[in-house]
Amino acid sequence: MAGVDTVGGVRVPAGFCGIIGFRPSYGAISKIGVLPVSASLDTVGWFAKDPNILRRVGHVLLQSAFGGQRSPRQIIMADDCFQSLKIPVDRVSQVVVKSTEKHFGRQLLKHEILDVYLNSKVPSLKEFRNKQTNGEVKTSSIRLLANVMQLLHRYEFRSNHEEWINTVKPILEPNFSAQMNEIVDLSDAEIELCKSIREEMGSAINSLLKDDGILVVPTTAYLPPKIGGKEILSEEFQSSSFGLMSIASLSGCCQVTVPLGYYNKCPISVSLIARHGSDRFLLDTVQTMYKTLQEQAETYVNSTWSNTDSGENSAEMAKEKGNQAFKEQKWQKAISYYNEAIKLNDKNATYFSNRAAAYLELGSFQQAEADCSNAINLDKKNVKAYLRRGTAREMLGYYKDAIEDFKYALVLEPTNKRASVSAERLRKVFSAGY
Repeated sequence: MAGVDTVGGVRVPAGFCGIIGFRPSYGAISKIGVLPVSASLDTVGWFAKDPNILRRVGHVLLQSAFGGQRSPRQIIMADDCFQSLKIPVDRVSQVVVKSTEKHFGRQLLKHEILDVYLNSKVPSLKEFRNKQTNGEVKTSSIRLLANVMQLLHRYEFRSNHEEWINTVKPILEPNFSAQMNEIVDLSDAEIELCKSIREEMGSAINSLLKDDGILVVPTTAYLPPKIGGKEILSEEFQSSSFGLMSIASLSGCCQVTVPLGYYNKCPISVSLIARHGSDRFLLDTVQTMYKTLQEQAETYVNSTWSNTDSGENSAEMAKEKGNQAFKEQKWQKAISYYNEAIKLNDKNATYFSNRAAAYLELGSFQQAEADCSNAINLDKKNVKAYLRRGTAREMLGYYKDAIEDFKYALVLEPTNKRASVSAERLRKVFSAGY
């Protein structure tokens, strides 16, 4: 069965139905006879239950001869993308890790904070971010890419079908109609900026993966929504879902959705991405790994990893990895691990407090303050949380609140020099009228 994948039209349904879905590289499959949706994003993909059939169809449609299979030399886990999952991260990521280790060895596994990588490799994103937020809000690269992809999608759809819409005047779904009207207000410069981001994305992902790399991301952050469920229209659902879809859609790379069994009786999946033009390589890799991925998914479900005690142990392991990354001054990586720990156990004050420390190093003071407040709600005697919240509030200009935090830390720990010095310094600043 085939379908058009523009912004996830094959990948997402495959993930929600527990089957394999393939989006080929942009331009790899002819679109003759296909009604265009978004000319620069449209691809013709296909579904299958069997990886062998998926590969055979690929060789026919891609007009490539069957031959010796090529193994990947690196499998890159996009750690920050996995933090968006609404189920335990290990339920997906560890299945891929174990399968990779079994087939190719641990040395192939790499970890990447995609947000940091794209910030450095897609320079036009900075300009887009400033236009979207006036530089006031730190939005992740993945969320920004979701916006870019949606704008291009809507702009090109309107360009292709505006005459028909104006002539026929069809009754459109209200949300869709509003989106089409928004495009009218876009300037040529804004559209050109989106196109620049698309070009830079292609170069960035191809550079990351080279000829023999696979990027691993969740297919979607959410479990399949219920029929008629309104969460699919929420900004959070759409932003996280389109963000993950945008990686391949904007870069023109090939992507495959691979099912990994069920969680809470709902299908879950993972996606593998290869550089533009490496379709056969990706299909070969899926065929090689598919059986082991299914076995590891079943093993995970049947093992003690799914027990509460195991979840707490996994959380502690994630926290320790975060602590190590913090010592190495890899702040984003530390936050990624602390995110994982919190998802596994959100009742531990230390995880929030430690993540706040990393946010402070990055200058993300609002996030640090929020994390410290969570830590204090869980543990009223967490001295570090009071100290870190005091620091965050000081940097935000909330001097009176910061003084209270430092004073309370002194109540809990009267000999704490940092709290004493900070409280006295701020008292002088505050009394001076600042």
